[in-house]
Amino acid sequence: MATSTSERQGMGMPYRQITYEVHEGVATLTLNRPEARNALSDTMRPELDDVLVQLRAAAGKEVKALVLTGAEGHFCAGGDVKAQRARSLEGQGKRLPHESRTRMRNDHARIIEFANLEMPVIVAVDGAAAGAGFSLALAGDYILASDRAYFVQSFGRLGLVPDWNSMYLLPRLVGLQRAKDLVFSARRLPAAEALSMGLVHSVHAPGDLLAKARGLARRFTHASTTAIALAKNILNQSLHLDNRAALEMEAMAQAIARDTPFHSEAVARFANKQPALFDWEQLAREEGA
Repeated sequence: MATSTSERQGMGMPYRQITYEVHEGVATLTLNRPEARNALSDTMRPELDDVLVQLRAAAGKEVKALVLTGAEGHFCAGGDVKAQRARSLEGQGKRLPHESRTRMRNDHARIIEFANLEMPVIVAVDGAAAGAGFSLALAGDYILASDRAYFVQSFGRLGLVPDWNSMYLLPRLVGLQRAKDLVFSARRLPAAEALSMGLVHSVHAPGDLLAKARGLARRFTHASTTAIALAKNILNQSLHLDNRAALEMEAMAQAIARDTPFHSEAVARFANKQPALFDWEQLAREEGA
C-alpha cells in the first residue's frame, strides 16, 4: 500500500519532529529530531498523539504491525533537558507541582496507548534509549537493538524517579532486583547485556537493524489480527489478574476468535493439507532470518 499524504503529514497537522508511513501493512513511526537525539519535545508529543489516533483506526485493516524507531543513529534521549534549562534561563520559571502532574498524566495516557495498541509493536533501538526513551521502548512487544545501542534509566542522574511507566513495566520484564539495579545506579545497559537478561529480542549491526525490524513486522501481516489483538489485551493484564478472571477473558476471546474468517480458512487448509495461512518458521526462512 502506498503511503498517502495524510499518513505522512498527520490528520490535522504537518509533522515536524516525527515521520509516519505505511507500506504493505507495516507502519513505521520514526522519532525525527536527531539534532537533539530525538528527545521528546512539546512539539513531538502532540504529533505522537495524532499518530496514535491513526494507528487505532487502522489497526487490523491498513496496519497489521508497527515499527517504532529513531532517526540517524539515535532512538530517544528521553525528556528534553536542554529545553527545560532554556525555559528556566528565559525566566519562565519552574512548572508548579499541579502543572507537572497534569503533564505527566498526559504522558501516561500516551504510553498506555502505545503499550496497548492492538497490533505487534516492534521497537528498533539504535544509539541511546535513555530516560523516557527507555520507557517508550519498554512499551513495545519486541525490542530489537543495534550492537551499539544502550539503555539507561537516567532519571537518577537528575535526582528524579523513572516515569512514562518504567516502574511498572521494567520489573515485569527483567525482575525486581535487576530493575532496582538499573534505576538506582542509572548506569548504561549495553545491548548485549540487555539481550542476556531478556529485555532485548535480538541484536543486529546498525545498518541491518531497520530491515530486520520491518522483516519481523511483515511476518505478522499474515497472522490473524483479531487473535493477536485479543491475546495481547489479555497478556498485558495477566500479571494482575487472578486465574479465574484470566480464564473468563480467555473464554470470551476464544469465542470471538473462532468466529473469524481467518479461523475458518485456517481450519479448512489444515483439513485439506494445504499450506498454513500463518507459518512463522516458513515466513522467517522467506525473510532470511
